[in-house]
Amino acid sequence: MPVLSTAPGALAPSGGPAAAASAPQATPFDLRIVVGLLGVLLAVLLSGFNENVTRIALTDIRGAMGIGYDEGTWLLALYAAGSVSAMAFAPWFAVTLSLRRFTLCAIAAFMLLGLLSPLAPDERVLMALRALQGLAAGALPPMLMTAALRFLPANIKLYGLAAFALTATFGPGMGTPLAAFWVEYVGWQWAFWQIIPGGLLAMAAVAWGLPQDPLRLERFAQFNWRGLLLGAPAISLLVIGLLQGERLNWLHSPLIVSLLGGGGLLLGLFLLNEWRHPLPYFKLQLLQVRNLSFALFTLAGVLLVMLASSLIPSSYLAQVQSYRPLQTAPMLLWVALPQLVALPLVAALCNLRQVDCRWVLAIGLGMMGSSCLLGSQLTSAWIRDDFLLIQLLQIFGQPMSVLPLLMLSTGSIAPVQGPFASAWFNTVKGLSAVVATAVLDLLTTARLHLHSTNLVDRLGNQPQLVDGAVTQLAKRVHRQALVLTSADLYLCVAMVAFALILIIPFVPTRIYPPRAAN
Repeated sequence: MPVLSTAPGALAPSGGPAAAASAPQATPFDLRIVVGLLGVLLAVLLSGFNENVTRIALTDIRGAMGIGYDEGTWLLALYAAGSVSAMAFAPWFAVTLSLRRFTLCAIAAFMLLGLLSPLAPDERVLMALRALQGLAAGALPPMLMTAALRFLPANIKLYGLAAFALTATFGPGMGTPLAAFWVEYVGWQWAFWQIIPGGLLAMAAVAWGLPQDPLRLERFAQFNWRGLLLGAPAISLLVIGLLQGERLNWLHSPLIVSLLGGGGLLLGLFLLNEWRHPLPYFKLQLLQVRNLSFALFTLAGVLLVMLASSLIPSSYLAQVQSYRPLQTAPMLLWVALPQLVALPLVAALCNLRQVDCRWVLAIGLGMMGSSCLLGSQLTSAWIRDDFLLIQLLQIFGQPMSVLPLLMLSTGSIAPVQGPFASAWFNTVKGLSAVVATAVLDLLTTARLHLHSTNLVDRLGNQPQLVDGAVTQLAKRVHRQALVLTSADLYLCVAMVAFALILIIPFVPTRIYPPRAAN
């Protein structure tokens, strides 16, 4: 007997009788569904790989296209703005236009824009293409969570959530080495084109595997156009302001003040509209669910720690030891590749009724905090291999932190609220990554200035040196300031990880797996 999906209403977020009547019917869980889900997973992983293109290959892209440093930073900001904005609104359109149709259109647009990006005649066209590609890429992650919640039987639903967790653990770690490989050995254009072969395979899998739901165009009668016009600009302005803030000196720049102030005002109006609208993109009332609120709050801290665990050693090796991205790649692969084994094992652990996922979360946070605590002991003599133990602790620390949060956020709500949970989780995930980047940039600048000033003050009474010696001394001072700054950042994120553990006994309530494994 084929297993039937237990959440046929997972794509009907209006929640009323009409929605239930028009909800997709139960779908047999068979090989076609498995292939379709793997297709969505592949597409989401490709979007994660593509996110690192302009960061890893930016120097080569700028050199090939004659783009200045400032314009290059806008490539990063515009892509992120489009991506996070799409995460917020994609679930609504997937319900209306059908999951299969919407996913196929998003993958096709994602590939086409990637194909055209290196062919852009100037930086303005490239910025427009990357912003649009960010929209297409950001529409994909919510589709994976929605599909997993809808199609997977209860006893293996956690494995579907583990596949979604790969986008936070495996995707970023693999994206950097892949981008570095293409730029180093093939050509900078392939940093953009690497998504095309996998994208074609993903489209074929989705087209064959996922069922075609009917259009639900009647939902446009209650289209939340005011929410879209308020929310999309609000998120975009905030993302751009956060990513450009450090470069433009934050509130000392009228542009940053306008971006953050305007984004904050529009966000407030957007949330007020969502509270009142009968068919919102975000159901604010769900924040009354303790486990969901806790998961969203903790997710922000977990992503800060995970991002720091990748950026700090990469930046240290690049600036202090002069490593190229391809030389840094093996260190990132130490964490990324084992995720293919670690995540299923963590899912099997959480799927046991005897295991409380809250304590799995606590252990995971403890492992990540301990990893960062070890990293705070780094010195100027460290090379790539000295980070081995630090990275090994991340192998199980990351999935043991992310998967319980997914379990808490989705297991505490009704299946009919699945798209709302997807919108909340993915948007918070995207915004948290942006905020984490801004926080790390701000802390890096502040600690670097502090250590540079202290080191220079200590050398103030040294006898006058010849010009060549002064130059060498300045380089050594800057190098040591970078080392001390990296150690400080490790210590800060370790404190964040340990602080999150302290609230676990008081806020979340225990939940059990959808259907416990024997």
